[in-house]
Amino acid sequence: MTEETKATGSGGREHEGEEPVDRQQLVDLGSAVSRSKRGNIYTLTIVGQVEGHQLAPDTAKTTKYEHVMPLLAGLEQDDEIDGLLLLLNTVGGDIEAGLGIAELIAGMEKPSVSLVLGGGHSIGVPLAVAPKVSMIVPSASMTIHPVRMNGTVIAAPQTFNYFERIQERIVSFVAKNSRIGKEKFLSLMLKTGEMAADVGSVIYGEEAVALGLIDQVGGLSDALSCLYEQIANTRQAARS
Repeated sequence: MTEETKATGSGGREHEGEEPVDRQQLVDLGSAVSRSKRGNIYTLTIVGQVEGHQLAPDTAKTTKYEHVMPLLAGLEQDDEIDGLLLLLNTVGGDIEAGLGIAELIAGMEKPSVSLVLGGGHSIGVPLAVAPKVSMIVPSASMTIHPVRMNGTVIAAPQTFNYFERIQERIVSFVAKNSRIGKEKFLSLMLKTGEMAADVGSVIYGEEAVALGLIDQVGGLSDALSCLYEQIANTRQAARS
């Protein structure tokens, strides 16, 4: 680990015989700050399952919303951080937790870029489009499907109305933060015949860009270049 790069976040204390705070926070939160003359970038990972109000099994890799939300609020107010790089490889998870995180990212003024690696499935789609610029590697995939719920469901009109209202929140957010229209995104969500045991669509890198869901196909260097360009424009605007 160089002097210019260190991990940050909320973590424990440093004592003799324990790992340094920065390394431990990298393990706990999967986050790091890269410092250079071009700007200080906070890298945050959204991996595994987005955990909401219910605890996921100990064997599941999760991203906890109660960690990410205050972290994002702190980043927005931190004068030492110039931009946010969001790395995504998630199967989805809790709708309200994922949508809450996505709304926080979309409401940030600081430069931000997302990069979908592996998968940005389910509630990972709003998370992917939330930053100012979204990118995806060619091999990554994104699953778009209707709202689903585990456990007991009351078979009543009010239940289906509730599902539709949640679904509308997701569709509206994605359409607002990307170039895809509501009707097109909804058609992908309700498509039949593509998924063997479900309704919906699976799209890949170039296809996601062609549909207007993601802005660009690119890799890590492309995401960093885009972020540094945003930072430079922000600095120039502040000077003028």
